[in-house]
Amino acid sequence: MRNRQHVNVHSICFMEFSGEMPRLEEGKKVELEIGCADAQFLFERAERDPSRIYIGLEIREPLVDAVNKKAKALNLPVQAVFVHAGLHLSKLLPEQSVAQCFLNFPDPCFKRRHRDRRMINEELLEQLHPLMEKDGEVLMQSDVFDVALDAMDTFERCDELYENMAGPWSFWKGENPYGVRSWREMNCEENDMPIWRMRYLPR
Repeated sequence: MRNRQHVNVHSICFMEFSGEMPRLEEGKKVELEIGCADAQFLFERAERDPSRIYIGLEIREPLVDAVNKKAKALNLPVQAVFVHAGLHLSKLLPEQSVAQCFLNFPDPCFKRRHRDRRMINEELLEQLHPLMEKDGEVLMQSDVFDVALDAMDTFERCDELYENMAGPWSFWKGENPYGVRSWREMNCEENDMPIWRMRYLPR
């Protein structure tokens, strides 16, 4: 199950990057999940196509250790990186190196005083943009409408950087196009809970 334990992203312990840099291989496409938790989504992607590199960014260090241990045991090209993505994303990967980026069910941070802890903000999207391949894609999914709408508002305010595949201020009407699901997505579908999706292209 997805570990829902929250952390204070403003803690001083996250201000400096102390994780290990991701390992890349020339000629191999990179898929990136920001906030990967147990990385179930990436593991399923890697099982389908082990020719790519799958990198998960996670701010909870015990989950990072667990993902990397599992990847080694399964011999799959999945890597987790301990990082505060909002602060250090731009330092991790070369420009135009990411084919797909996934933002799957970010923690909602419901309390009003914690709204500024939400992962998707303009700073994150500005750091992500130069890392994306010209024909890359960003998929965002959430089962919390307020979180999805807040994320859409952030993307649409960065409309010089990202193009909404469904049209401005519109959710994607289709299913998840990637054929694999995180634990949260599976739970939502099994319990007939709505999922709001967005797909963006870098301009």
